[in-house]
Amino acid sequence: AMTGGMFLLSDDMEKVSTRRLNIAKRIFPLTGVTAVPLDLHSTINYGMPSILRLWCAEKSTPSNKEVGNASVNEIDIISLSESSEVNPGKILRDQASEIGCEVGYSPGSDVDPYSRERSCFYVASGLGSWTVISLSNWLDHSARLRVSFSALVSHSIDDFVAMGAPRSARSLVTDSANPGEMLEYGFHVFSFWSSEYVWIPHQTLTVNNPLIKKLTPHETEIFHIKPAEPTRPQYIGSDMHFSCGLEVESFHWSDNHVKVCLKSDYKKNGSIFLYVPVSEGLDKAITTVNGKTGEVDIIARPSIGENCDGTVLRVLVEIQGSGAKDDGMILIRWRKVDTR
Repeated sequence: AMTGGMFLLSDDMEKVSTRRLNIAKRIFPLTGVTAVPLDLHSTINYGMPSILRLWCAEKSTPSNKEVGNASVNEIDIISLSESSEVNPGKILRDQASEIGCEVGYSPGSDVDPYSRERSCFYVASGLGSWTVISLSNWLDHSARLRVSFSALVSHSIDDFVAMGAPRSARSLVTDSANPGEMLEYGFHVFSFWSSEYVWIPHQTLTVNNPLIKKLTPHETEIFHIKPAEPTRPQYIGSDMHFSCGLEVESFHWSDNHVKVCLKSDYKKNGSIFLYVPVSEGLDKAITTVNGKTGEVDIIARPSIGENCDGTVLRVLVEIQGSGAKDDGMILIRWRKVDTR
């Protein structure tokens, strides 16, 4: 999943249990991007990296970098087709070397680990930008894995903007903030395989406490760490795809509703998790899933900041894959009460 490699199912599908088949469904489709190993030269898991990181940004496709009036892709094509003096093999080798430099990581070096588009996948507008981190225990006994939060979050808003995030997401950092200095809103942290949610206050990042997870032998957990924006609804994630974003077709909200449209190309079921700010009338909100009354649970009530209480909801979803207009549509609507 995290490495974006080949996905092969060679089992007799009629003999695969429903539980095991659901694991495969939650990995497919692949993101097409490759995670960066954070412990490549320090792992104790038989030489296998145990900490992998991906970035995510709310942008449909990565843009080409411009050079003059032509994109990099256009220049490569011109070089190969119009120049008789250029060796195509040399161009390919140079490109491979450039990619190697971009994804290479050496502690203490000047390489910017936040500019790698190769390790970033893009999702629907409105979902925000966040970090995806996986911890894996390859040992034959239980182990505690840890990683510093400073390795999990962006150091400045420009890091996320470079990947397509809207600069208006001011909750990441202030314009004058030092690297790693966050605002008071903290982070939503969602554990994908266990479907657990917790809000992490900004003080945790300030003192650089590590993220610690005890894993059983050969267990993996994937964490989604998203900057909290307490005054607007946010998509926390789902248990239907490990990316907690590629399963979403669109995400919209206003001061009295939030609407999520999931991709409905094939049949699947599970839950999505949403953060909604406390608002007048929210306790009487009406939820519809696939055009029918939906089932909603409150799983957390984070108090993110002064007068910034919120609610984290879990909504059960069953996508039919029928092509119907409302298939995969979740709508939560509440009526704002006029207190004047």
